[in-house]
Amino acid sequence: MRSPADPHAAAVDLLSDWIAPDPGQEVLRREFVDFLAGHADGVWRSCSPAHLTAGALIVDPERDRVLLLLHAKARLWLPAGGHCEPGDGSLAATALREAVEESGISDLVLHGDGTPLKLDRHPAPCRPGVADEHFDVQFLALAPPDAVPALSDESHDLAWFGYDELPTPTADDVHHLVAAARGRLAADGEPNGPGAAGRAGSPV
Repeated sequence: MRSPADPHAAAVDLLSDWIAPDPGQEVLRREFVDFLAGHADGVWRSCSPAHLTAGALIVDPERDRVLLLLHAKARLWLPAGGHCEPGDGSLAATALREAVEESGISDLVLHGDGTPLKLDRHPAPCRPGVADEHFDVQFLALAPPDAVPALSDESHDLAWFGYDELPTPTADDVHHLVAAARGRLAADGEPNGPGAAGRAGSPV
């Protein structure tokens, strides 16, 4: 595998090796890989008409709840996420950094050693008229029990929500993302406890 110091190369490696969970996700995986092959700057915000982003659904598995943020630009309840920055080195590092910054929870860990949970393509709110789409790589982040989030200037609000009590308005994909997170945790047989969160995750 190539050096993770190059986020573009690391993204290519990650998505080339990732085993998609269903045919729809496999179509997206190939689209993401093809996009990166044609755009050497595809992981950076400056890339037009699209670029990769990374995010993380923050889950408290002990209390069966997720942390969502009321995004200041999109005005939707969304998971944490954003653009790659110099020094991130990988999409997993971007996702974890954004999750920590936007949630105020410093000891989050990525589940599955930074394996993507889901891919999504959606309109890009960051540069209207310049960048049309985000190719978003979504991860699963585990919060420790009793984690207390803190609002950042990226959002108007943030709150915990039960798996079946998601707020409105939110993007349709959030429901699919929560379902994917629940499926992965259930498939891993992860008990609802702090020890499991610590063992299953990686600080990346």
